[in-house]
Order: sequence, then C-alpha cells, then structure tokens
Amino acid sequence: MHIALYEPEIPGNTGSIGRVCLGTGCALHLIGRLGFSLDEKYVRRAGLDYWQHVDVTCHADLAAFVAALPGRRLWWFSARGGLRYDEARYGPDDVLVFGGETRGFPPAVRDQAGGDGAMVRLPMRGAIRSLNLANAVTAVVYEAWRQNGFPGSA
Repeated sequence: MHIALYEPEIPGNTGSIGRVCLGTGCALHLIGRLGFSLDEKYVRRAGLDYWQHVDVTCHADLAAFVAALPGRRLWWFSARGGLRYDEARYGPDDVLVFGGETRGFPPAVRDQAGGDGAMVRLPMRGAIRSLNLANAVTAVVYEAWRQNGFPGSA
C-alpha cells in the first residue's frame, strides 16, 4: 500500500507518518512543494531513528506522481469527502492520498480526483475543521491494513 501527502507543511507530521509507513509496510510519496526540508531535525525527530529506513519518493507535481503509479486505485481524503473511510474497500496496492495540513487539496486537484463525491472522509464531531494529518493518516492506514488481513505483521 502507498501513502501520499500532497504538499505537506509540517515536518513533525511527515516524520510521524513515515514511522507509521515503516510500521505498516507502506511506501511514502511526497507530492509537490514541501513546507520544509527533509533534512530538518523535526522530520528526523518525529520519525526517530526509523526515518532512514522509510521508503520515501518525492514527486515534483501531481502529474509526476500519477505517472509513477499507473493502474493503481487512488483514494483521496478530505474533510469534505462523501464516502466515510470505513465504507471504502481498500486493496493491497491502493494509494491513500492526503492534502496539506492547512489547505487540504486545491480545487483543481479535487476536480482531477473526481470532485468531492469521490473524496473519502473521517467522521468528526464538534466544531473542528479537520483532524491532525498524522492522526488521520494513522486511522486510515490501520483500517486499510486491517481490511487486508494485516499482511506481514508480527
């Protein structure tokens, strides 16, 4: 399975997500302009001493990312998504794509993904706009991994 972050902004979130990827056997894809350098101590600190083992690929833009993973099913996650994350049926080669922390996906990306109806969401209560990116990714990855029988787990 693959996790993709579109223009992530917070190094600690990306480091934490990298650690989750390593622990679940997912590859990590970083798309477009990053709000930080991958050499920053905050990425390494959040990923602890695991960061060097994370399978990370950077893509210049969305087109390069899509071209690098032909034939894969892409799941787009947004607070505005129509399908609840636990209603989706994930496959072992699927790609879970998340937007940046403060902006999510720009309208052009949402349109390319099929509009808000094709987006997947995590349910929330209260007056918050969204969950922390690392927390949202973790919830979705573990649901997807569970659906596939936790392959490779100890």
